[in-house]
Amino acid sequence: MKIRTITTISTLNSTVNSLLTYQIFLYLYVNNRAVRKYILSIAVLLFGFSLVTVYHNRNENLTAKMISFALQIFQKPTVDKSITSIDSVNIARFFKKYPNLKKYQSDVTALYKKRNYNSIWYNDNRLIEFANLLYSKVNQLEEEGLKSRIAYKEKIDGIFNDTNSGNLSQPETELLLSSMYVFYAKKVYKGIDIEKTDEMGWFLPRKNLSYENLLDSLLVDPKLLSKNEQLFGQYYKLREVLKRYRQIEKNGEWNPIAIDSLERVFKPKDSSKTIGQIRQRLAVTGDLKLDSKSNVYDAELMVGILNYKKRNGYKTDYLIASKHIQRMNIPIEKYIKTIIANMERCRWIDPKLTIADEHIVINIPSYKLFYKKDGVNILESKILVGKNMTETVVLSSNITKIVFSPYWNIPKSIVENELKDLMTLNEDYMTIHNIEWNNGNPRQKPGPRNSLGLVKFVFPNSDDIYLHDTPSKDLFQYEYRAYSHGCINIEKAKELALLILKDDPDWPIERINEAMKGEKETPYILKKKIPIHIGYFTAWVNDSGEINFYNDIYIRDERLAELLFSDDSK
Repeated sequence: MKIRTITTISTLNSTVNSLLTYQIFLYLYVNNRAVRKYILSIAVLLFGFSLVTVYHNRNENLTAKMISFALQIFQKPTVDKSITSIDSVNIARFFKKYPNLKKYQSDVTALYKKRNYNSIWYNDNRLIEFANLLYSKVNQLEEEGLKSRIAYKEKIDGIFNDTNSGNLSQPETELLLSSMYVFYAKKVYKGIDIEKTDEMGWFLPRKNLSYENLLDSLLVDPKLLSKNEQLFGQYYKLREVLKRYRQIEKNGEWNPIAIDSLERVFKPKDSSKTIGQIRQRLAVTGDLKLDSKSNVYDAELMVGILNYKKRNGYKTDYLIASKHIQRMNIPIEKYIKTIIANMERCRWIDPKLTIADEHIVINIPSYKLFYKKDGVNILESKILVGKNMTETVVLSSNITKIVFSPYWNIPKSIVENELKDLMTLNEDYMTIHNIEWNNGNPRQKPGPRNSLGLVKFVFPNSDDIYLHDTPSKDLFQYEYRAYSHGCINIEKAKELALLILKDDPDWPIERINEAMKGEKETPYILKKKIPIHIGYFTAWVNDSGEINFYNDIYIRDERLAELLFSDDSK
């Protein structure tokens, strides 16, 4: 009897211990999806082992009860606390309830379709790390130069502040977060719709942004949201300057500068309260290291004036005219809007656009061309661009050919609008200007007076514009240089040709000089195409971190600013 009792107690203890083990495993099974399969396998093995132990126990009634109890534990349905999958019915119902988010419906649907309609934002009934980080970024949109506010923001706030957690179903919460993601990605990474950019003359190829692929990357590494990698590099430089200018505005440091007379021009050694005010402004903008408070135009201020003029597209001399002071008196709010408008333009550009080891970049408002090789500027040149009626087009292409001593095939628009009248006024006009008829069309023969100069650089484009030399060298001395019919005239045309052909054994300097005598047209197809990008930026940060502002010659900033500051929450 004693032996039976001891055996029974021992078996009971063994079985109870096994049951406790099962309960622990079960808890882990329900609350940790990652180890669920592993625990289930172990639990099955242990349970089988216990059945064998109980089978050999002589107390059959006690054994039967314990087996029944254990089976009840494992037969109890497990509760998966993760969110129910999102289906098309949930999505349709959600956007019907939240109509001001309907513009994001197709993109949100695509996110779930790619993930077989599983949850994006929850893991074991908890919001994932990326959800909180994204919410923080949405609350800091002003740092990105945006004043947009997502619709139903108070609902989204409640998700993270637990103020309306009981009022939202899990599918509602899930879809609000997905809408918030698409809203943020569209505003910060994509920008305004391509139809609107086309209206403003932006024909550089827009980058192809996949919300699904971007989300995949961010879910793997949420910190990518804070890294300066998703956008064209200039964007992040402008963003830093935006912070600085907003701080200047907040500090009230943008003081007005008095203008005694519109005819007054300040020169070195002049003295005036206006000089002191200019000095203070240049210290605020960083053109001077400090403000000495002096009202005398001294050597220190001369350095600041040169830097200011260089940054603002002026001729670099020491004279301070009323036009310079009027420019300084533009309210800082307008400068901030200019920075924001150009941040938006950066959103449209593929970050990889200028990674080629050799490429040419042209900025229309700055009247400048940069030829870059291996990340270094090897040539900077002044240019002439199209006047208002014949604006130079924003585009991206590849220079495929150089033509030395080119013919100028005069476009029909110029023939109709200009040449016919000139020929009527002077019957010798064509002879004087070395123009001949070619198959019924006028063309100007090669020579030093040819409107294309002595060399042109051809890149395919639908607007039939190209980069070329010009005989009108005197125009490059002016600050305003929008004089062409749309093509780009380059001051250092010969230097550019020499650099492009520098490593081509077929084109030594002597041959280039011979080809540029203007005697006969000599085309040459390049062995390697050179990417060329023509953009429109009225604010640009150089490699030294200095902000450069240029005149909005085609009046495009104001329209863009209107679109950016429109209310998107309705």
